[in-house]
Amino acid sequence: MSRRSGSTLFLMEQLIVVAIFAICAVACVRILAESYFMATDSRNLSNAIRVAESGAECYKAVSGDVESAARILGGTAAGADAAVVYYDDAWSVCGERDAVYKMSLSRGAAAAGSPLVSFGELSVEMLTGEVIIAFSVNARR
Repeated sequence: MSRRSGSTLFLMEQLIVVAIFAICAVACVRILAESYFMATDSRNLSNAIRVAESGAECYKAVSGDVESAARILGGTAAGADAAVVYYDDAWSVCGERDAVYKMSLSRGAAAAGSPLVSFGELSVEMLTGEVIIAFSVNARR
C-alpha cells in the first residue's frame, strides 16, 4: 500500500508542476502578443510623425499653396484648399485603392489682422478613421 500511495503523490506533484508551467506559458504568450501590438503602434506613430513633418515643411515652403504641396508630396488636390496623400502599409506613397493611411492637408483662412500668414490643418490617419496625429501649421505668404 505504501508503494502505491508514493507513486500517486509523485503523479499529483508532476500534474501541479505541469499546470504551473502551462499558466506561465499563457502569460508569456500574452505578453509577447501585447509587445507586438505596442511595437506596431509605435512604428505607425513614428512614420506618421515623419510624414506629417514632411507635409508641414512642404506647406511652409510653398507659402501655403495646397495644390503645390500636394504635387510635391505625391498626392492629389481635393478641392481648391485641400490635398490628400495616400500611403500603403509600408508608408510609401500609393493610390487610393492600395492605401492604408492618408494625410490630409487643408488651408484655413488668413489670420485676422495679418494677411501674410496662412493657417493650415494637417492630419495623418488610418483609413478606418483612427487619427494618428493632427496639428495646425502656419505659412508666410
